[in-house]
Amino acid sequence: MGNSGRSSLLLCCCSLLSLLLSATAYRPYHWDGGHGLAAGMARGRRARAAAASCNLFQGSWVYDESYPAYNSSACPFIDPEFDCQRYGRPDKDYLKYRWNPDSCDLPRFNGVDFLTKYKGKKIMFVGDSLSKNQWMSLACMLHAAVPDGKTNYTKSTPLSSITFQEYGVSVMLYHSTYLVDIVNETIGRVLKLDSIQSGSAWIAADVLIFNTWHWWTHIGTSQPWDYIEYGGQTYKDMDRLEAFSKGLTTWAKWVDSNVNTTTTKVFFQGISPTHYNATEWGEASSKGCANQTDPVSGSTYPAGPVPAQSVVKSVLSGVSKPVFLLDVTLLSQLRKDGHPSAYSGEHPGMDCSHWCLAGVPDTWNQLLYAALTL
Repeated sequence: MGNSGRSSLLLCCCSLLSLLLSATAYRPYHWDGGHGLAAGMARGRRARAAAASCNLFQGSWVYDESYPAYNSSACPFIDPEFDCQRYGRPDKDYLKYRWNPDSCDLPRFNGVDFLTKYKGKKIMFVGDSLSKNQWMSLACMLHAAVPDGKTNYTKSTPLSSITFQEYGVSVMLYHSTYLVDIVNETIGRVLKLDSIQSGSAWIAADVLIFNTWHWWTHIGTSQPWDYIEYGGQTYKDMDRLEAFSKGLTTWAKWVDSNVNTTTTKVFFQGISPTHYNATEWGEASSKGCANQTDPVSGSTYPAGPVPAQSVVKSVLSGVSKPVFLLDVTLLSQLRKDGHPSAYSGEHPGMDCSHWCLAGVPDTWNQLLYAALTL
């Protein structure tokens, strides 16, 4: 191998080690589970100093003609709400951007490798429609790798599943808007911040990717609960960041008490941003994500972090078991061009919350792949 080849390999090793050791900034990452992590950690100790400065979540978007990862028209799993090309989006440059970390190489997604390494396993996304966005993205990326492979698609509520039959890999979605429970009682619909009853359906998975935040800010008729219950007390409402923190803490305790992390890998998807307010990136006259065709340039989002990010990091810092944060917020903030906007088949009006497929969630899954296949 030449000098350039050895350099590329070293950068890749540094990137993956940093993904496991540095990106969450909470604790050393110590999964094993028969996937070669122990050997990887041994190699990593020899390169720890170099890896410490490597952060896959800090970078910028670059135009790349080799993208997207798949053709949306060839994927049978995309719901109309994410299928922007089918519903008339006229531009295609948004499909051509690749995430480029400042000091790391992000390995390209390899669907056959993913299916081979996770043969016979269950990958489950648990959360709201942003989890659905990422779930469908991963299904399309895997389908593109084995386009002639047989699949079994079962779609229902709350659990849907796509199984790649040759490999026995099931990619699943469990819809749970808040992770904690909403219960119909005599007073109405009660959001119970200290209760998780559906967790028994999650623990059989080999990989769990959790997500919640999208619905915590909803008010009025779009709010799916009438009261909040916590610690035996009932409230008409509560500061939403406080409620989010309490609910996420309940989830964190559930993970510590119920998940065997020697056999099950646990991720938190991170906060997916919206782009309804164009002043966030300095375009006061624009109407949110409407007609946006390019990412924000550079590596900084002018409006800064999303407040919920600090809640997530605070809660994860208290989890005793290894939970890995896919810290996708910044890279997604920079993609003001990535939303369905007016080109959604099921979402009326202007959708600046979800993401077109192909699109930004493919990068989330590229990062997931990097963590899973070390």
